Amino acid sequence: MIIKKTQCLVMGALLLTSGLISQNILAGDQDMSKKQQVTALLKSIETGDSAPVAFINPTKYIQHNLAVADGLAGFGAVLQALPEGSAKVDTVRAFEDGDYVFTHTEYNFFGPKVGFDIFRYENGQIVEHWDNLQVTPESPNPSGRSMIDGNTELKDLDKTVENKQLVKSFVTDVLINDELDKLAAYFDDDNYIQHNPNIADGLSGLGAALEAMAKQGVTMKYDTVHKVLGEGNFVLVVSEGSFADQPTAFYDLFRVANGKIAEHWDTIETIPPQAEWKNTNGKF
Repeated sequence: MIIKKTQCLVMGALLLTSGLISQNILAGDQDMSKKQQVTALLKSIETGDSAPVAFINPTKYIQHNLAVADGLAGFGAVLQALPEGSAKVDTVRAFEDGDYVFTHTEYNFFGPKVGFDIFRYENGQIVEHWDNLQVTPESPNPSGRSMIDGNTELKDLDKTVENKQLVKSFVTDVLINDELDKLAAYFDDDNYIQHNPNIADGLSGLGAALEAMAKQGVTMKYDTVHKVLGEGNFVLVVSEGSFADQPTAFYDLFRVANGKIAEHWDTIETIPPQAEWKNTNGKF
């Protein structure tokens, strides 16, 4: 009998939930780091491997993707809806901050997308998940960059707290409070690598993009920072605001070098009306 990949993964989730499969048997190598566990879990969406499901607490899995129902059952239902063999998952960056692991991944998941995922651990198991997904553009940005390429080298682990504070201050000062006179202080002149699909490198590219948006009557507003997670020279900021007058989740990943913001990736996702939510946990 041939069992489809997604069916294997769904079956593993359901059996784990019901207690019919030992977590130790499913989990395999218990010495894997949290980053390795999360990367394996995401890859299992493509491969159908049921083992990584055991990294999730079967009785407590809080879901913040509003298109997915709570718990392992909701996760399994989405996988079951995937066309067989369609899923592709390539995690390019993975970071750990205390009980949190956050990743930067290129997907084919109901179509090509780039996404950030955040997983929270409790007592050695994953108990909560957030994400932000954006459809992959057909063309590179004005500087020829994609939403996922660029620097991957993790360094400056001793500067994690300092870098998190720098990036949080930038988002608060410039993106929330519109204190544009402080903008240049966060950058090394025009040396700034940009991966947003619509913006060119440098502060000059950012200025040109904002000017073009203003001419088109498109507004982008950051209101609240919900999370600041980091490891070494990489910092992820999760914010809430609006884009083109629609409620929006902003996930911004920054690379810091020598005390300045050097590189930026992001995803922007519209928050659907509450009537369309598959869970009651909220986006943030």
